Amino acid sequence: QVQLVESGGGLVQPGGSLRLSCAASGFTLEYYAIGWFRQAPGKEREGVSCISSYGRGTYFADSVKGRFTISRDNAKNTVYLQMNSLKPEDTAVYYCARSPGGFCSSNNDYWGQGTQVTVSS
Repeated sequence: QVQLVESGGGLVQPGGSLRLSCAASGFTLEYYAIGWFRQAPGKEREGVSCISSYGRGTYFADSVKGRFTISRDNAKNTVYLQMNSLKPEDTAVYYCARSPGGFCSSNNDYWGQGTQVTVSS
């Protein structure tokens, strides 16, 4: 069964860091593009970052460029989102999703359940 499970969220002060994990099962993550999305209450879901299969490319939203890093650990079948210099506006539920074909896309076929990130003093 295809499954994506996010973890690593929590409460952090402004300027702090968190590392989110997206653990895949039922498929080989290396063959797919994996994206990170976030949604705050009352706001639309937005794309945050994405990594293409085989390291062909990465994407970052303008709001997180220079602060977030996306990476893969193929041995653990996991994608990570390292978030540094966090701001209160980063507060949201963060989701990872699978994109068919190995390229980043807004049309994703499987999603994780989400993990809450709260940035507050």
